[in-house]
Amino acid sequence: MSQTTEHTRSYYAYSANPSPQRPALQGSQQADVCVIGAGYTGLSTALHLAEAGFKVIVLEAARVGWGASGRNGGQIVNSYSRDMDVIEARHGKDAARKLGAMAFEGGKIIRERIAKYGIQCDLKDGNVFAAFTDKQLDELEAKKRLWESYGHTGIEMIDKAGMARIVDSGQYAGALLDHWGGHIHPLNLALGEAAAFESLGGQIFEQSAVTDIQRGEVAVVKTAEGQVSARFVVVAGNAYLGDLIPKLAEKSLPCGTQVVTTERLDPALARSLLPGDHCVEDCNFLLDYYRLTADNRLLYGGGTVYGARDPGEIESLIRPKMLHTFPQLKDVKIEFTWTGNFSLTLSRLPQVGRIDSNIYYSQGCSGHGVTFTHLAGRILSEAIRGQSERFDAFASLPHYPFPGGRLFRVPMLTMGAWWYGMRDRLGV
Repeated sequence: MSQTTEHTRSYYAYSANPSPQRPALQGSQQADVCVIGAGYTGLSTALHLAEAGFKVIVLEAARVGWGASGRNGGQIVNSYSRDMDVIEARHGKDAARKLGAMAFEGGKIIRERIAKYGIQCDLKDGNVFAAFTDKQLDELEAKKRLWESYGHTGIEMIDKAGMARIVDSGQYAGALLDHWGGHIHPLNLALGEAAAFESLGGQIFEQSAVTDIQRGEVAVVKTAEGQVSARFVVVAGNAYLGDLIPKLAEKSLPCGTQVVTTERLDPALARSLLPGDHCVEDCNFLLDYYRLTADNRLLYGGGTVYGARDPGEIESLIRPKMLHTFPQLKDVKIEFTWTGNFSLTLSRLPQVGRIDSNIYYSQGCSGHGVTFTHLAGRILSEAIRGQSERFDAFASLPHYPFPGGRLFRVPMLTMGAWWYGMRDRLGV
């Protein structure tokens, strides 16, 4: 029997809703679809397919939501890491039109799931992009016009004076408030989606890392102690896929982000920090993000490192950032610290595609995973059901390997991060 892998010691694991320990796969199983990974991409795909009557088995190497889906900042951020203007410039108007029509769908899917299945995950509305400089503020004005041209009607600009109703920090020049954004307890969302999938007859096997995929008209997905034969396979490991499929590994890079959560704050102090109870992310390339939890803690994250290296002392990295934003918290204790990986692509656009005729994949959300993974689950399920137009819109984008292969991709991106970090500090 392989060793059991539990959730990392995070605030989310501490405050997670009750969830069963699911068995490891043993022996042979058959399904219409085998999904690899019980994070948002896998769970979203599995739930859509189960709703359509497919027999689906999900294989998870650790626990449901163990990876990025259970460790992220919990922010519902719309669109993609590269917006529609960049997509149009690089890939043409048709690609921008097709992707733009889906740019705000992921957040809607999350809300649909929460409402339909009664998922308790502390949903709150409102996501704020905060600008340090007038240049960043101009860029937010352009984003507002761009999003409105694609049908987003729930956004407003906030000037410097208006920031007092958003955040008690004097460092910002203004912001863009997205009322269609918001924040959630991410692990509880994943656990709720898993329970919804199982309520429809779906099966999830935990502690069941996939060791091999035998291709064929009926694919065979193998683990240490069992196998699943399926007409279709969905590869949804993202930053935690490892080298299961080298062709995918060479086109994405796991990156780490660090998160801390304070002790419980006095409710009056908590509300004074973020009067609107929105989540906030700044406009720097190496951005920081923060929000309040349901029990009045401040959750603060950032400190991206390339190659998924875990800093020895997360608090020493993040606490100075938190205190720069909120010096009034200088005597507040940090109670939880953790790190998690997300998957970055060279283009900063997600990679959706198919290997052979029946192995589908999605990876590389590049920081916009909470919303895109839910959209990805819908379009992957559509493709498996024979409706591939929206799938093809993403699959037609080029999926670039990182230059220099695995040996050089981390140092090259580290140099790039240093350069953009300097630009952030200089305000250029």
